[in-house]
Amino acid sequence: MKAIVVTDPAAGMSGMTLDERPHPEPAINDVVVEVHASGFVPTELDWPSTWQDRRGLDRAPAIPGHEMAGIVTELGYGTTGLTVGQRVFGLTDWHRDGTLAGYVAVESRNLAPLPGDVDFAVGASLPISGLTAWQGLIVHGRVQSGQSVLIHGAAGAVGSMATQLARELGAHVIGTGRSADRRTALEFGAHDFVDLDTDRLEDAGTVDVVFDVIGGEIQKRSAAMIRPGGTLVTIVGPPESRPVDGIAIDFVVESDRAQLGEIVQRVRDGRLRTHIARAVDLDEAVAAFNATERVTGKTIVRLSSHSGG
Repeated sequence: MKAIVVTDPAAGMSGMTLDERPHPEPAINDVVVEVHASGFVPTELDWPSTWQDRRGLDRAPAIPGHEMAGIVTELGYGTTGLTVGQRVFGLTDWHRDGTLAGYVAVESRNLAPLPGDVDFAVGASLPISGLTAWQGLIVHGRVQSGQSVLIHGAAGAVGSMATQLARELGAHVIGTGRSADRRTALEFGAHDFVDLDTDRLEDAGTVDVVFDVIGGEIQKRSAAMIRPGGTLVTIVGPPESRPVDGIAIDFVVESDRAQLGEIVQRVRDGRLRTHIARAVDLDEAVAAFNATERVTGKTIVRLSSHSGG
């Protein structure tokens, strides 16, 4: 089968190549999925799990990509809950070969049914962005109606999801980003927008929850804006700053079938829109990932249903 492969941690995305890889075999409780669309997060190439398995052994050449939508083609021994021919989407294991390939082996518990009226590209755009927003705001941030929430990167793939969810929860949403992001952030539901290049962040006032995707100095300044009892939620590692009288939480997104179901239902009924900036074929993926222009939103790779292997 065709797959995007990385072999050198130092090369970054310039080290990506399109290659032939063996068809994956399902382990116990796995399914094999024919991938119809895949997402990709550029920071994956900096994650230790991209290069080593859970025993610490080198696993290059590795196939990146960890979110996808496709059709189940094989069941591993003991696998229950899914059937051959079923449409699915979800988040695959960080330590195993990923989804920028014709087929992927994944634990069945990490997948959820993809309704027939949801496009594969849309399904592939949801797992990381949707689950990160859901877990950050609902599970860890415990956002309530009437609260104010500061969401950094509000026009991005994760931030646009977080903005919509926070607004659905009844919060007042302040989005941040660059000047070019203002319109997109407001279209996705932000009540106010702070241009981090030209506006003074602190002029946004105090907030109950900060959803941080930036870290560093912005995180430090944001933490100082949090009201007593409020929460800083970050996805960029252990917090460097904490609210004076609140809590700071960092987390790594986890697959959750029930949450995926909640997210895709919101897409179906129009409460949630995914932010796909571009969709490319597998043959075009390496060039797309190495493009020099700034892309706000998700890049989705569409795979042919006859991708070989």
